[in-house]
Amino acid sequence: MNRRNFLHSALAAAVAAAIPGSAAWAALTEVVADIAAVTGDRRPISIEKAAVQELADSLRGNLLLPGNAAYEKARRVLNGSIDRHPAFVIQPIGTTDIRNAVNFAREREMLLAVKCGGHSYSGSSTCDGGMQIDLSTFRHTRVDTNSRTAFVAGGSLLGELDRETMAVGLVTTAGTVSHTGVGGLTLGGGFGRLARRFGLSLDNLKGVDIVTADGQLRHASADENPDLFWGVRGGGGNFGVVTAFDFQLHPMQRQVVGGNIFFPISKLRDLLNFYSEYVHTAPDDLYCDVLALLPPGGQDSVCGFNVCYSGAAEKADAVLAPIRKLGTPIVDTVAAIDYVDLQRSGDDNDPRQVGEYLKSGFINEIPGALIDELVAGFEPHPDRHFVVLFQHSGGAIGRVASDATAFAHRKSAANLLCMLSWELAIDGAPHIAYLKDFWSKVERFTDGYYTNEVSNEPQAQVNSNYQGNFGRLLEVKQKYDPTNLFRLNANIAAG
Repeated sequence: MNRRNFLHSALAAAVAAAIPGSAAWAALTEVVADIAAVTGDRRPISIEKAAVQELADSLRGNLLLPGNAAYEKARRVLNGSIDRHPAFVIQPIGTTDIRNAVNFAREREMLLAVKCGGHSYSGSSTCDGGMQIDLSTFRHTRVDTNSRTAFVAGGSLLGELDRETMAVGLVTTAGTVSHTGVGGLTLGGGFGRLARRFGLSLDNLKGVDIVTADGQLRHASADENPDLFWGVRGGGGNFGVVTAFDFQLHPMQRQVVGGNIFFPISKLRDLLNFYSEYVHTAPDDLYCDVLALLPPGGQDSVCGFNVCYSGAAEKADAVLAPIRKLGTPIVDTVAAIDYVDLQRSGDDNDPRQVGEYLKSGFINEIPGALIDELVAGFEPHPDRHFVVLFQHSGGAIGRVASDATAFAHRKSAANLLCMLSWELAIDGAPHIAYLKDFWSKVERFTDGYYTNEVSNEPQAQVNSNYQGNFGRLLEVKQKYDPTNLFRLNANIAAG
C-alpha cells in the first residue's frame, strides 16, 4: 500500500470510529462496474467506472456504493415510508470533497440530493438513481464568546449547537428536536422554542459559506454576495450546499420553565377557543403550542399545551396563570428544566419503524369555523397515531419585514400541522387518504405553508408560496444555479 492510500485509509478509519453506526468502511471506494444513474429530469444515464473511481479517489471522505452497510444507513431518512436508492452516496469530510461532488454531478447532469439530519417528510434529502451528499461526516460547532457567534459546520445537528452555546451561557433559535439538521431547518426558516424572543434561525444568521452549482465556495453575508445571503434565508437548498453557518448568539440563563399540560380530549374546543386569543397576546419569552394527540384506537386521547418560558423565573407563574385557569389537568410536567434537556425532550430515537405523512399551513387567525372543522374531523383508528398541532409563532418573527429575507410568512400567529403515523407493516394508503380529506376542510384557513414541511406541490403553488419574494428569488436562482442542479426542494423555477 502506498503512502497516499495508507493515509486515506487511516483517516477514513479514524472518522468512522468517531461516528456512531458508521463502522467498517473497508473497500467502499472500489468501483467494479459502470454505474447506472439518472439526470435531474430522470433520464437514465451510465457513468463510466473510471470516472466514479476517480471521484472516489479525490475524496478525503468516502463514496458509498449499493450493497454496503454504510450506504444502507446513509440513503435512508427518518420517514420510514421513504425507501430510495441513490446511484451512490458521498460522505464528505472537508469542503473540497463537497466541491468535487458538486462538480461531478453538474458535469454529468446527475440528480442531486443533499442530506443533513434527514428530517424531510417528503424524502427530498435522498433520491433514486442520483447522487446523495450525506453530510453526517461534516459536523462541528465552535463558539466565539467575544463576538457572540457560533460557527457551525453544514452537517451539524441542532443538539450540538445547543450544547456548545449553552455551555457558555449563550443561545440562538434552534428548533425543537435535537437531531434535526441545522442546514435544512435554517435555510427554510427555523422555528423553535426561542423564535418568538430572538427570531427565526435564519434571522440570526450573520453569514454562510456555500458551494454553489458551479463548484465555487462563496461567502454570503450582508456585505459579501448580499443577493445570495438574502436568498438562502428562506430559499432553502435552492442555491447550493452550505458548508458553514455563522449564527448570532444571545445571553440566556440555562434554566427555563417548560413541559406539557394535558387535559381530556373533551376539553379540546375550550382549549382552542382560549388559544385563539392567547396566541396573539402571550409575551415574547413564552412559546406555547396547543396540540391534540389521538393514539391508535382513540383511547387515552388528550389535548393540551407544550410550553417553554425563557424569561425571568419569578414571573413564570404569572405568565402561565391564564393556562392554569382552564381547569385541573390530567398531566402537568411544567417545571424548571435545563434548556438543553428540554430541547431533547421530544426526540424520537428510533423513528424509522413507522411511516409518516404531514400537511401544514400558516394560520394568521384561529376563527370559530376552523375550530369546528378540527373538532369534528377527528376519527380514531386502531392502526394510526394522529396529531394536530399549532406551533406558536408571532413575536419577534413578525417584526421582520416580509421582504427583508426570502422567508415571507411573517404575519402568521401559528403553523398548523396535521401529522399521522402508522407501522410500516400496515398499508399507509388509507391513512394518507384520511389526512388529505381532513386537510381539505381546513386548508382554506391557511395562508401559505412552511417549505420545510411541504413538497411535491404544483410549480405554480410553490412559486406563489414565496409570495412577493418570488421574482427576486428567481433572479438569484438563475444567477447561482442556472441549470437547476439543486432541485430537490421547494424548487424555484419559472412556470
